[in-house]
Amino acid sequence: MAGRTAETWIGICRATIAGHVRVIVEIVILAMIAAFLGLRLYSVLGRRPEQNEEPVRRRIEQPDSVGAPRPMAPRLPDAISGQANRLAPPVPETRDFDPAAEAGIRAIITADRRFDVGLFMAGAKSAYGMVLEAFWRGNRQELKSLCDADVYAGFADALDARDAAGETLDARLIRIEEARIVAAELAGSTARVTVRFVADIATVTRNAQGMVVAGSLNDAIESRDLWTFSRDLTSRDPDWLLDETDEA
Repeated sequence: MAGRTAETWIGICRATIAGHVRVIVEIVILAMIAAFLGLRLYSVLGRRPEQNEEPVRRRIEQPDSVGAPRPMAPRLPDAISGQANRLAPPVPETRDFDPAAEAGIRAIITADRRFDVGLFMAGAKSAYGMVLEAFWRGNRQELKSLCDADVYAGFADALDARDAAGETLDARLIRIEEARIVAAELAGSTARVTVRFVADIATVTRNAQGMVVAGSLNDAIESRDLWTFSRDLTSRDPDWLLDETDEA
């Protein structure tokens, strides 16, 4: 009877231990599953960002319209781009011209893309002063380099007449009040641009004895001139020549 009771208690103990082991194993398995699921959620949903750390962007969020790179406009093929440049009307850089001269200026720019109105006007003002100074000093060589044959011939005749009279000329270009393109044209490969100059000039003419016969250096007189400059656009020489003078 005692032996049977002992075997019964042993069986009960074994069953109890087996039940506890089974529960422990189930708990461990559930803990591992929970840890696995936690890691998956952590990797998908992200985690709270630390200081100075950008949070992981969720898939349903829209991209940042400010920070996102913008698509670049497609580049036109060279042939199409060149055709567009030829069709687009050239725009002069400055407004130092009358409206009547705009068509001629555009034609010149179309023929010579290097033509710049602002640079041309700066050179025209410089040439105006240089030609006047050369004439006043009687510098024929400089006049010949700045003028075409016809204009130079006119200056040379005036110098001959002055020399024959024994007169000397003392003159000053006080200032250029205005310089403005009033006409422009392209005839074949030759460009011609007419500039109106309004300037204050003081002149004194003395005879062979040194006496003043005309003018005064103290009283400047307004001078209005129309000077036309020309250049062959196919020439490698970049200089414009004075090819016509007139009074404005």
